[in-house]
Amino acid sequence: MRLLKYLILFIGLSACGQTRAQGGLISFVKKVGTFIDSMSVRGVDRRYIEAPKRPWQLILKGNISQTAVNMRTDGELLGLKYNADMKFKTVPSQYIGVWAGYRGYGIGYTVNIGGDKGSNFTIGATGGSYGIHVRIHSFDNSHPNFNLESDLLSEKEREELANTKLADPIHVNTVIADGYYLFNGKKFSYAAAYDQSVIQKRSAGSLMVGAMFNYTHINYAKDSNADMIYLTKGLGRVKLWQGSVGVGYAYNWVPVRGLLINALAMPMLTFVNKLKAYGYSTNIPEMMKEPIFWDKKISYEEWDKWYYENARISPAGDKTLNSGVSIGFDARVSLSYNFGRYFFSAFGQFNNIRYHHDNTKGHLNDWFVNTSIGIRL
Repeated sequence: MRLLKYLILFIGLSACGQTRAQGGLISFVKKVGTFIDSMSVRGVDRRYIEAPKRPWQLILKGNISQTAVNMRTDGELLGLKYNADMKFKTVPSQYIGVWAGYRGYGIGYTVNIGGDKGSNFTIGATGGSYGIHVRIHSFDNSHPNFNLESDLLSEKEREELANTKLADPIHVNTVIADGYYLFNGKKFSYAAAYDQSVIQKRSAGSLMVGAMFNYTHINYAKDSNADMIYLTKGLGRVKLWQGSVGVGYAYNWVPVRGLLINALAMPMLTFVNKLKAYGYSTNIPEMMKEPIFWDKKISYEEWDKWYYENARISPAGDKTLNSGVSIGFDARVSLSYNFGRYFFSAFGQFNNIRYHHDNTKGHLNDWFVNTSIGIRL
């Protein structure tokens, strides 16, 4: 009986503790929500910017994107000069996914349904006069367009090389983060154009400052890619970092109620432009001494089998290079439409990154167009 009494008392105290904990959590969430609500409308002119009564946003997103990488190396092999030009780009890839947020603070994830078989992860946070967005994109490519300009190969052999499929694909990861601050956050809203957490009721513009960070990692350092690494002077991995700041102008045009067209132009000064190149040694010179390497009578299947069984790479050190200050440009255009609880938007962005290492140079172009339809809850 005493044991039963203690058990009942323990259960009662536990239930009370759980209730208090839940109440405390709910109270904390409400306080955070109230703070975000106040931040979204603090200091704004209600004649120009409206905060919807329903704070939650659930958005279905569609994305079309393309990434292109070009790497070019000048070298000499067996006394003959050559130019090795490797280009690979994804076909315009289609993604679909969701974004969920509260007053512009949220996360999203999209998956590939056609193209480069990659994925996108986004984080966004927008207030009345500021905003931060992060986009992470990763993909593989097994069909680079590899063009070797040299008397080493016949025209037919160059065509076959250009269409070669890699046994181990090239891995590419990119991270693009950008942030901004508005000087006319009272009448102009960037969030109204790009995440629809508020509504722009009248046309307005603003001077703004922004910062952007790019990170790109290109990796094809596998034994099966030893020949490609050898032709690119031992380069098997590249990491790129770029940091930029700029001052620009953005304008929200509201031609009719509910419709918003935004344009942004911002010259960017890149003050961080760092490259880390990873070198690899290969046994390709030794393999070239074998008779089978030059034997054109055997089948491609036999040659490939011999190559994959014998080709090897090994790390040969890395080198970090810092380029000087450069000038770039950031431009964006968006269109959005609000109708009751629902809204539609579309916008695009383009990024270009360049690098140089010894006799190898290249660039990466990345663009995407986002479309979305959402509901406020």
